[in-house]
Amino acid sequence: MRAIVKVLGTVLVSILLTCPLWAPHWGSGILGEIAALGMPGGLIAVAVFFGLVALYCRALQRTMTAVRPSARAAAPASVWWMFAIPYNFVEDFFIVRTVSASLAADGRASGGFVRKWTVLGYGWCAFQILSLFPGAAGYAGGAIALLLWAAHWIMTVQVGRTPAIRQPAAHNL
Repeated sequence: MRAIVKVLGTVLVSILLTCPLWAPHWGSGILGEIAALGMPGGLIAVAVFFGLVALYCRALQRTMTAVRPSARAAAPASVWWMFAIPYNFVEDFFIVRTVSASLAADGRASGGFVRKWTVLGYGWCAFQILSLFPGAAGYAGGAIALLLWAAHWIMTVQVGRTPAIRQPAAHNL
């Protein structure tokens, strides 16, 4: 079932990404926005964005590395699937789920923190998909996604700095 969700989701995301090609009257979408920045502006914007994604992935990977190995729902390096476009739009939900499950299983972060972290993570993932829609819905979705992503990133760094997470659990020493 998981594979079906990933494949169908990626197909739907690909349809949204290519919308300007088959329905140009709906708007130019994210690719048009990048093109509107011209050269080298568009290239710089994309490079900065991917640089930020890399820093975010590094924070997620550090968080997963700090989780006891027996509590990990996935390998820490699996967070780098965020770079597999267009698959990443769907995979991001699964990344949030596996990091959340790992934090919960580890038990060193509070349940309330993990729930809030998870809700924010799913939120930015959902609004990221909405950002692919043309027009006002896409702009609003993108703005909300960026705000939620920033909040999620801050929480990710916070949990990684928590002494209880940074240090091995006493029963694992």
